[in-house]
Amino acid sequence: MKSFRTELEDPIVEKDILDLEKKIRLFKEGKIDSEKFRSLRLARGVYGQRQQGVQMVRIKIPYGKLTTRQLLKIADISDEYATGNLHLTTRQDIQIHYVSLERTPELWAKLEEDDITLREACGNTVRNVTASSIAGIDPNEPFDVSPYAEAVFRYFLRNPVCQEMGRKIKMAFSSSDKDDALTFIHDVGLIPKIKREGNETVRGFKVLVGGGLGSQPFLAKTAHEFLPEDQVIPFIESVLRVFDRYGERAQRNKARLKFLIDKIGFEEFLQLCKEEFKALKNKSVNINSETKEEKPSIQFAETFKEASDKSKYNAWFATNVFEQKQKGNFGVFIKVQLGDVKTGTARALAAIVKNYAADDIRITINQGLLLKFIPTENLETIFEELDSIGLAEPGFNSTADITACPGTDTCNLGISSSTGISIVLEKIIKEEYPDLIYNGDIKIKISGCMNSCGQHGIANIGFHGSSMRAGVNTVPAMLVLLGGGITGNGTGRVSDKLFKVPSKRVPDVLRTLLNDYAQNANEDELFNEYYDRKTEGYFHALLKPLANSKNLTADDFVDWGHEVKFDTAIGVGECAGVIVDLVATLLYEAEEKLNWAKEAVSAGHFADGIYHTYNTMISAAKALLLDKEIHCNTQIGIINDFETHFVEPGLFAFDLSFKERVLRINKEEPTPEFAHAYLSDADDFYFQAKQYREEQLAKVELSEKA
Repeated sequence: MKSFRTELEDPIVEKDILDLEKKIRLFKEGKIDSEKFRSLRLARGVYGQRQQGVQMVRIKIPYGKLTTRQLLKIADISDEYATGNLHLTTRQDIQIHYVSLERTPELWAKLEEDDITLREACGNTVRNVTASSIAGIDPNEPFDVSPYAEAVFRYFLRNPVCQEMGRKIKMAFSSSDKDDALTFIHDVGLIPKIKREGNETVRGFKVLVGGGLGSQPFLAKTAHEFLPEDQVIPFIESVLRVFDRYGERAQRNKARLKFLIDKIGFEEFLQLCKEEFKALKNKSVNINSETKEEKPSIQFAETFKEASDKSKYNAWFATNVFEQKQKGNFGVFIKVQLGDVKTGTARALAAIVKNYAADDIRITINQGLLLKFIPTENLETIFEELDSIGLAEPGFNSTADITACPGTDTCNLGISSSTGISIVLEKIIKEEYPDLIYNGDIKIKISGCMNSCGQHGIANIGFHGSSMRAGVNTVPAMLVLLGGGITGNGTGRVSDKLFKVPSKRVPDVLRTLLNDYAQNANEDELFNEYYDRKTEGYFHALLKPLANSKNLTADDFVDWGHEVKFDTAIGVGECAGVIVDLVATLLYEAEEKLNWAKEAVSAGHFADGIYHTYNTMISAAKALLLDKEIHCNTQIGIINDFETHFVEPGLFAFDLSFKERVLRINKEEPTPEFAHAYLSDADDFYFQAKQYREEQLAKVELSEKA
C-alpha cells in the first residue's frame, strides 16, 4: 500500500488522518483485528457497503450548513474518488459511495482544506448535530439556533467523553415549537425558549432526552422545560458521561440511550447526570449567538428572467417558497428525489447560489435543500435557473416528496428496495393525485429495513423493507405503518405497525389509503385525525386483502428496480461500531489511552486527560476479565466485576478499592493535582495489569511444554 502524507494547518486533524492511514496499513498487514479496525474506521466516517471491497464515506455537515465552496469541493471529491453522486441524508450529511479504503485518508485531507470533516460521522460517537434548515430565517423562531448547534458540534468533536460509547448519540435543534427537526426522536433534543427575568429576556431551551426510532421506537422525555443557554453543553456532557459508564455494550440492540433510561428509570438517570456536574470541564459555557439576520451584503446578479412555465412557477411558489422573518427576502426549498444530486448539477447549483442567493445552503432533514435571502425580484429568475437543471419540482415536503434511505442499493442491512418503490410512488402521486403536491400534512417515509433511517416510524404512511415466505420461495415485502407524525413542542406520534404486503402491491396500498381518505374524511380533517377516528382496526381490514400471499404472480417475486428473483441478502450492519473482545487488543488500547492521557495532562488539558485516564483503567480491567472469560456489558459492570474477581481474591491490591479508585472520575474537580494523581494511579494499574497478563501467558506456556 502506498504511504500517504499530508500537511494541514490543524495538527490534530493531520494526526487523525495520518493515524487512519497507519491503521489501514496495519490492517492490510494483518496486525490489527478486523473487528477493531471496523470500529476505528467507522469513527472516521468510513462505512462498509453491501458491495464487497468498497466503502461509503459519510461527510459530516453540521446542521446541514454548506457554502458553495464546500459544495464544489465535495463534488470534486465525488468525481475523483467515488461515483459522481452526492446523497443527502435525513441527518443532514452527504454520503458518497464506492470509495476505495486505501484512498480515504487522502480524500479526508482534501475535505479538511475547506473545513469539512469525516470524524465521528459514523460509529459509537456523537453523530452529526442536526437543526431546522430554516434556523435564522424562521418567522416563528424565538432566536436562531444555528450558533448553538455549531457550538455543540465543535465542543464534542474529538471529545474524550464520547469517542467509544456503547452506541451512537443523535442530537437535534428545532427552530420553534413546530419542531421541524423532530427533537422527540433524538437522544438529546432542544427547542429554543425565552422568558422574562425582571427587565431582561433570557434565552434557554426545552431539553428532551432518550428518544429514538429503530425497531423499538421511544419518544423522548422532558429533562428541562427551560435550561439556560449557558447550561446546555454542560448538561449534554453529563448525559454522555452517564451513558458512557452505564450504557449497554454487549447487546447492540439494547445499547441506545433510550434503553438505559428505560432500564434504570428517568429520575435515576437525571440524578446520575447531576452527580457528574462536579467533574465537568466547564460548569458554564457561553455561546456566541450573534448572527446576521439581515440580508447579507453580497452583490446579486442583475439579470432578471420571467418564468416560461407560469403554471409550474405558481405551483412551485406555493409549495417551495416562503417569506423569511427578514421581510422582502425569501427562502426557496429544493425538492431532491431520493436525496441524490449529480456532481454536475451540484456545480450548476453552486453557480446559481453565487448569483442569486446567500452563500449558505442548508440540507433539509427530508433530503432536500434550502436557499436563503432571495429578494422578491429574483424569484422568477431563480425558478428558471433551477428548472433548467431539474431542481424546480413543486411539492417540497408534501405527500409527493417521499423520504427514503438507500436501502438495498448500498446498505448492508437493507432487506427490500426502498428507492425503487419511492420512485414509483412519487410518479403515482404526480400522475393520479396531482393536488397532493399542496398537501403538507400527509408524509410518506420508507426505509429498507426496520432501523428507520428513512424515519418510517413517525410517518403518516410508512413502509419498511421486509420479506415474506410463499411456500419454498421468498417475496420482497414492506411492513405498512400508519398514524405517526409531529404534534409539536417536543411531542410526536409513533406509527402503528399493521402487517406485511408484497412490495409490488405497495402502490395499491397507497391508492387504497388515499382514495379512502378522500372519500370518507370530514371536511378539513387531517389524515391522523381521520386515522384516529376510524381506528387501526378499520385500516387493518381495509388493507388486509393486499397482504394475501396465496394469489401471487411471478412479478411479485422480483423487487422494484431489479430484474432477477428476490433473495434476502442481509450483511453485518455498521450503523455503529462492534464490540472488541480480544485481550491483547484491549491492552494495546489501554496503553494507547494512557499515552493520550499523558499528552493531555502535559498540555494542561486536565479534564480531557482525566477522562483518557479513566478509559485506560476500564480497558485494562476489561482485558483481564476477558482473560478469565468474564464478559461485561457496561463500564460500571467492568468496575464491579474486577473488584469481585481480582481485588477480593487478593490478585490486585490498592489503598482504595478498585471501584473507589476508578470512580473518582466524577467525585473530584478536574484540577491539575487530581489529574496528575489519577494518572499516576492509572499508570501503576496498567503496569500491574500488563505484568499479570505476562505471568498468565508464561504459566500457559509452561503448562503446554509440560
